[in-house]
Amino acid sequence: MKLMNMGLFLHVARFVVCCGMMLHCAAESEVHYYEFHLTESNFTRLCSTKTMLTVNGSFPGPVIRVRKGDTIYINIHNQGSYGVTIHWHGVKNPRNPWSDGPEYITQCPIPPGTNFTQEVIFTTEEGTLWWHAHSDWTRATVHGAIVVLPAHGTTYPFPQPDAEEIIVLASWYKHDVMELMRETLSRGGTANLSDAFTINGQPGDLYPCSKETTYRLMVDYGKTYLLRIVNAAQNQDFFFMIAEHNVTVVGGDASYFKPLATPYIMITPGQTMDVLVTADQPLGEYYIVATPYFDGGADDYDHSTATAIFEYRGNYTHPSTPSFPYHIPAYNDTVVASLFTSQIRSLASPEHPVDVPLDVTTRMYLVVTMNLLPCPNDSCAGPDGYRIAAGLNNKTFENPGVDILRAYYWNMSGFYDPNFPDQPLHYFNFTSDDLLSNNVTISDPGTRVKVLNYNDTVEIVFQGTNVMNSAENHPIHLHGYKFYVVGRGQGIFNNETDPKNYNLYDPPELNTIPIPKDGWATIRFKASNPGIYFLHMIIFYSFHLFIDHIY
Repeated sequence: MKLMNMGLFLHVARFVVCCGMMLHCAAESEVHYYEFHLTESNFTRLCSTKTMLTVNGSFPGPVIRVRKGDTIYINIHNQGSYGVTIHWHGVKNPRNPWSDGPEYITQCPIPPGTNFTQEVIFTTEEGTLWWHAHSDWTRATVHGAIVVLPAHGTTYPFPQPDAEEIIVLASWYKHDVMELMRETLSRGGTANLSDAFTINGQPGDLYPCSKETTYRLMVDYGKTYLLRIVNAAQNQDFFFMIAEHNVTVVGGDASYFKPLATPYIMITPGQTMDVLVTADQPLGEYYIVATPYFDGGADDYDHSTATAIFEYRGNYTHPSTPSFPYHIPAYNDTVVASLFTSQIRSLASPEHPVDVPLDVTTRMYLVVTMNLLPCPNDSCAGPDGYRIAAGLNNKTFENPGVDILRAYYWNMSGFYDPNFPDQPLHYFNFTSDDLLSNNVTISDPGTRVKVLNYNDTVEIVFQGTNVMNSAENHPIHLHGYKFYVVGRGQGIFNNETDPKNYNLYDPPELNTIPIPKDGWATIRFKASNPGIYFLHMIIFYSFHLFIDHIY
């Protein structure tokens, strides 16, 4: 009897201890509340003033700060003049697609004069992410950083920095971005180029009427700073560097990397990177530079360069001009860009392990193209009077009349077709210089989705193409997930030889990936987050998506 009572006591004691641990863990996770007010505000850049939509009157918008495991509620008040949605870029938000944010995918736009509250749940994310509008071109002015600190009782897997700074790279347009979008869509041609790039909202010394407001990062000699860099530009890769200083890349997309010392980084639209920099040079002023990386054949990109100043505190004679980086990569240096990207590796430590799917159940081969859609009387501004559109496997996404999540959840028919193809309709020399015929240029518009079963292990090969001589680096983003980039290469993917070189040991875990010009990249992930999730190119034209079964 005494033994039985002792056993019961131990069982009860173990239960109490476990409950106590769960309560302790629950107490450490916090809930935060934010108010986002979307309003039109006046901003002056490049010698002119314009009105634009921002959150809480700031550009970039407010920073969200949480710890791993926290939850936030954001009450979004749309006081603008058109519908808007907000997306939490890189947050898995498990089993909660209702708050993911892309318009016509998980919700309709928030109408002017109304408000909408989103719940965002942070689970495995740790590092830097960002939020942005996910409706039309409003992302250009409606965006901000998300800082996810380590959970209580844990720390960074690198020496504690002395301070942290957020660096947001963005595009600047002199004109109203919504008017530019409407003009582009009505013409059916290429998108308007930006007039400048900005670092933390300021173009920098190389632009007119900008020198007095150039962003300055004040530093102390000998201290190390963690820079949380967000590329919020509309459609521009950047080389980023600080004159006479190396940086050490330690993370990106809220994942940790093996430390990589480098004089520069290449960051694609939608990506974030965490880098360490030590102020170890003579007291002075040094330019921070964000200069375009563009590997396309046409000359259709903003050639300008944004600057900020890395300024030492102390008693010294300030130079008339800060030191400028001597060895900036050429704008089209694909070798340098690929070298940087290929060196990124997951930390793969016991505290931050990798879990790469090995037994693939679903394989897809997606051909990334710039396509054409017919226009009445050949009246559009694209080649031969056609409309330019983006495509995957020659399919171009069309917005449905009801958001797809609602249509799926309520079993509403007629709003999407679950027949998105796993392979291109036909194979051709994807990187040829002569891909102008209608059988490869004309896209098929529609609202098509790919249905995955819960816990499917998925491999997707993205194949870059040179259709219409439009080959260039294409960023791809997957909502609701992070994925492992297990391989990449130049030319056409070979399904027999290229998989032999996959990195299944420490591939980077990302949510946004650049698909190299005339090359390919392979990702893997496990479909363990039920919901409707967008898979798309971060460009202006059109998109595609994924759907998991909701249980």
